[in-house]
Amino acid sequence: MDIHHPGTLHDALRTRAEGAVPLAGGTDLMVEVNFGQTRPETVVALRRVAELQNWEGPRIGAGVTWRRIEREGPKALAEAARTVGSPQIRNAATIGGNLATASPAGDGHPFLAATDSSIEVASVRGSRLIRWDGFFTGVKKTALENDELVVAVHLPDRLPPRQAFAKVGIRNAMVIATVCCVVTRDDDGATTVALGSVAPTVIRTRRAEEMISSERDPSPAALDRFQRLVEEEVSPITDHRSTERYRRHAAGVLARRLLERCLR
Repeated sequence: MDIHHPGTLHDALRTRAEGAVPLAGGTDLMVEVNFGQTRPETVVALRRVAELQNWEGPRIGAGVTWRRIEREGPKALAEAARTVGSPQIRNAATIGGNLATASPAGDGHPFLAATDSSIEVASVRGSRLIRWDGFFTGVKKTALENDELVVAVHLPDRLPPRQAFAKVGIRNAMVIATVCCVVTRDDDGATTVALGSVAPTVIRTRRAEEMISSERDPSPAALDRFQRLVEEEVSPITDHRSTERYRRHAAGVLARRLLERCLR
């Protein structure tokens, strides 16, 4: 296995164009290598690329670690960061790697969906900006071309003042989400709800959003209806982590609890 250590984004993109597999924190790729699931001939290690670690305003470089996001990120994204693996993993794992892996259970995805964020990707041919719902195309599939790298996340200039993240899993720490969720609420009542691990990609529950956004002071009956709508809009599966029925119920309960947190 040949490993390249470029010092600039230009050199990294050139190596990527030659077919090298990207390596950021290594928390996904190296697991696959260690279990014999993949054996890339050439790897481009990105840790020395300073451009990928820049964080300026709403633009977060792909090489920014979850540990830094835990300390400096917007509220719900920081809450999500605290649930990413162990402290050792958060010191290495990056937001760009989380996106490129595109797991349906990716802890960072619901925040980007809830805030209608975009992902900046680049190659030697140039760069482009892809909104979250165009970036994730399926289970562990993205709109990335073979020669492209994730280089940054673009958040909106203004974020809703009330936002919350939570997830449920088979244990309390270092767990892949059975369901994860972000709820945001703005001053005018506009509410967004994004969920992971309940569909092939992260999703927004649009009918539930529309219904609860019209309620300035939701009653218990409105909260009940909101929960039911969330449960109806998700499309989970049964796998070794959970059943479809439990995921559907958990999605509604989690979204309601986070909404109630935002309403306090």
